[in-house]
Amino acid sequence: MSPTRQDAWSQDEDLLLAEVVLRHIREGGTQLQAFEEVGKRLSRTSAACGFRWNSYVRKQYKSGIELAKKQRKELKKHDAPVVEGEPIQEPANVEVLQSPPGCDQGSTITFPAVIHFLEGLQKQVETSASFEEDRNKSAEKIKELEKKSYYLAAENERLAKNLKAIEEDYRSLIEIMERARKMVVLHDEDRQQKVKFQMDKNGNLERVEK
Repeated sequence: MSPTRQDAWSQDEDLLLAEVVLRHIREGGTQLQAFEEVGKRLSRTSAACGFRWNSYVRKQYKSGIELAKKQRKELKKHDAPVVEGEPIQEPANVEVLQSPPGCDQGSTITFPAVIHFLEGLQKQVETSASFEEDRNKSAEKIKELEKKSYYLAAENERLAKNLKAIEEDYRSLIEIMERARKMVVLHDEDRQQKVKFQMDKNGNLERVEK
């Protein structure tokens, strides 16, 4: 059994914690289950994972949490049970396999008809396998895009905070420059008031500081 870690959290560990918690939110699981899963993978206690999530990571993924909640609602809609009495719709793009030619009720089944029937059944199996493979690839791509969307949402929030801080620093700098400009203007006016002129013995004007 690995010892419980007490070291600081890395960026990769924070990202793993966010991915697991958001997945549990999206799939209808609990945060406690997510903390236990992350704890096993990182050799940390579930309490440490929960504290890290609530104290820091959760604040970085507000947009991702809202997106995961919306996806959970959509999944619940798709998984809703069928109401008794309502007709069950056949899946699209699935052909209903017909009986072999010459196999009407009461008729004799011929060997070529059976071969034809089995060939059609094999084609349906191959088509279903192809659909399943495409579906799995699409599911993996969706997961990858969701992961990128969570990361981009967190990055967007971080950049928005940095932009706000830069704007505040810019306003402070403008205020400092404005005060400095006013001080220079007042200093120049004060110097001009202290300057006077007098006539020398040759009749020329010369400036005299007060």
